[in-house]
Formats: sequence, C-alpha cells, structure tokens
Amino acid sequence: MRAVVVHGPGDVRIDERDMPVPGPGEVLLALEWGGICGSDIAYWRKGASGTAALAHPMVLGHEVAGRVAGLGDGLGDRVGGGLGVGQPVTVHPARPVGDGVLPPRIAGRTNLYPRVRYFGSAAFDPHTDGGFSEYRTVPADQIRPLPEGVDTEQGALAEPLAVALHAVGRVPELRGRTVLVNGCGPIGSLVVAAARLRGAGTVVAADLSSSSLKVALAMGADDTRDLSRGEPLPEDVDVGFEASGAPGALGPVLRSTARGGTLVQVGNLPGTAAPAALGDLVTREITWIGSYRFVDEIDDALRALRDGLDVTPLITHRFPLERAGEALAVAADPGSGSSKVMLRLAAGA
Repeated sequence: MRAVVVHGPGDVRIDERDMPVPGPGEVLLALEWGGICGSDIAYWRKGASGTAALAHPMVLGHEVAGRVAGLGDGLGDRVGGGLGVGQPVTVHPARPVGDGVLPPRIAGRTNLYPRVRYFGSAAFDPHTDGGFSEYRTVPADQIRPLPEGVDTEQGALAEPLAVALHAVGRVPELRGRTVLVNGCGPIGSLVVAAARLRGAGTVVAADLSSSSLKVALAMGADDTRDLSRGEPLPEDVDVGFEASGAPGALGPVLRSTARGGTLVQVGNLPGTAAPAALGDLVTREITWIGSYRFVDEIDDALRALRDGLDVTPLITHRFPLERAGEALAVAADPGSGSSKVMLRLAAGA
C-alpha cells in the first residue's frame, strides 16, 4: 500500500509499505480523506514539530476518515453493536500510554496525560505513524462511526473541529458575549463556528490574510479586521481566542480584551523565548487560559456535523495522495489562499 512518509526536512515521499493486518482488538481502515495540519507542515519543512524531532521516517497525518475494511480477533463481525465492515468512520488520534491515572485536579482531562501517542507524531521513538496512507490498523476504542449524512471528507475534519470545540469549552459561558478570534487559519475559522454553536453574540475575526477572513465569514463571523490593512482590533471584547500562535499578537489581543475578560490561547506558542507585550494581562485583570488538543469533543464535533454544521467552506484545495508534496507546499504558502488542504487517500473517494 502507499503512504505519505516524511524522511527529513523538505523530504516527503510516497512509499510502498506492507499491507497492515489487524491484531486482536484492532480495526483495519481503508482511509479515504486526510486534512493537512500545521504539524504535518512542520515535520515536512523542519523535520520537527515543537520539541518532537524526526529520528526516522514517519507517516504523516492525524485528520483522517475512511471505512472499516477488516476486524481483528475478539471483535466478531461487528464493533460496539453497530459497526461493521464498510462503515464510514473517523479516528480519535490520541492514545494515553500508561495506567491512565491522573491527579484529582485534572481528572478526566486525558489531553493532559503526560504520555500520549498521537497519530503522525515523533514525540516518542519509535514514532507513531499517522493516517496518510491507503490502509491503517487502529485500536477499536479509537474508532468513531460517522453519523448518517456525514461523508468521509467531512469526517476527516472532525478532529480539528474537536480542537475548536475544546477551546470554546474552556470558557464557562459564551452565550450573548462578544468574541474576537485572532488568526483565521483552519483552527481559527473553526473556533468561529464553534463560538457560534455556543451562542456567542457577536464574533469578530482578525487576520493578515483576506482569503482567510473570507473563510471566517463563511464559517459564521459577523465582522472582520484585515490586519494587513491596518484595521484595528475591536475594543472591550468579552472573550478573545488567540489562534495565530504569534507572540507579537499577544499585546494587541490583550489590549482588545475587556477588563476582567478572558483570553483563550489556542495557537501553539514557541517553546523558546520570544518577545511579547503582556502588561495588560495584569492591569486589565485578564484571565489567560491555555487550550490543548481535546478530550472527547470529537464526539461533539460529529454531532454538530450531523446536525448540519457545514465545514465545507474551510476546504480550499484537494489533491490525490500521490501529489502530497504539492499539497503540503500549497498548505504552507501564505500566498496560495489555502485554508484546509485535503488529501484524497483512496482513488474512489
């Protein structure tokens, strides 16, 4: 079978790999769609994502969906009373390593477990291969059936939508409140949609890219701020979501947040020292909250898709698996006008 494998910085190949065989408790998936994420781009461009560096080749991709192609021993001919061969599914890409016990202060917050294997991650050696391949085996408890009416292309976006839903869930109440989303790449635009689902009153989207702002509008933003044209951020918003991950954005976003307001940090900040203007955090008594991946919000994401949330405005480009290198280049190019770039992992998808 074919797989999209990163071998080092700037070196991604379509490799032939052995057909996987499901072991006990595993499901064999025939993958159909995958969405390119910033971490995929980072492994391709730099050979690392954050502190996770490639030690050997690795299959990319953690935003995937496809169909059940086989079942390992112990699963019978159906899983969970309703999943059988041919069923369209997506995958929860995280698997805690260890006994699963967490301190009481973070009980249930499995995204904060100290050791987690994640699809397409070099955090551990051996690395955890991702899902940008024609087939992959997955533990049955990581399988999520797609609801009726949700196709596998939409299903591949359940993972980033879950990230956005987790971010808005970090704020106890959004109903009727004014919201700023700074940074309108795919995650930021999905935060716009998630804030809408949570009943936000007014949502303003800000970005340096006019094409990204168009996507944010299509995902439910009421207004935009084109930062490349010097348009100012709104004043005194109740809740800000910083989704760009740029340290230089923190000062303006803190200033935009109302006194006593809340700022949720969604974009990954650098792991090294970087200048940032943080004075307003203290003088405006802003609550600054981190948001990391998700727990089980992928189930909420699937329900939102079932109930009619349209994520297709996010998709700007589609490429077949064999053109994965070109797809990564488009996704990484700020001038391409891309938002979510999708890989067609199966010819018939």
